[in-house]
Order: sequence, then C-alpha cells, then structure tokens
Amino acid sequence: MQKKTLNSLQDLSLAYSTNKEAPPIQEEENPNIVNKNLQKVRVERYSKLKAGKSVCRIFGLEETDETLEKLCKQIKQKCGVGGSVKDQEIIIQGDQVEKVINILIALGYKNTKRSGG
Repeated sequence: MQKKTLNSLQDLSLAYSTNKEAPPIQEEENPNIVNKNLQKVRVERYSKLKAGKSVCRIFGLEETDETLEKLCKQIKQKCGVGGSVKDQEIIIQGDQVEKVINILIALGYKNTKRSGG
C-alpha cells in the first residue's frame, strides 16, 4: 500500500466542520476489493472433511466477510443445501460443483473455473 504524500494543507481531508458551506466528505472505497470480473474464483469437490463426505469448496473470492455471508446464503438457497463461510472460503454441502459454477457466473464472477479433478 502506497503512502499518500502531502503537498499542502488543502490535501488534508476535513474531519468535522460546523461550516454549513463546507463540501461533503467523500468516503474512499475499499481498495483491497477487486472487481468481480477480475477475481480468479475456483470451485472444487473436496472430501477431506467429516468422514470423507464430499463438499464443494469455493476459494479465491476477494470479498468482505459480509459479502461472503450473503453470497453463501444465495448459493445455499439455490442449491437447497447447507454450507458455511470459513477462512475466506465458502463450503457447500454435497457435490454441487457444476451448479455452483453456473450460479457464480450468473452473479457476475465471470472468471470462475473448476479446480482439481
């Protein structure tokens, strides 16, 4: 992350003002979030969890925790199964790889591919 250089006092942002003519403060977007089209999302069938039962593991999403929770909820509803978010990965119960890939592409994650065998 680059440091911002300060050329003059005008470059400083206003924290609080009682002046009614002061310009509104513009909040910066989170620079760590990448556009949906540019994210390399991978979906794989994973069976190293509970008693070898297969799950669908989605990784490579660079989203906030709230966005991951919402996305997980949408995928669970469309597949009709359970799932959770853990360590920036979404885990969906059962072998739902093809369904999940189609759902993610429909939601705007165009660079979604199957990982593994």
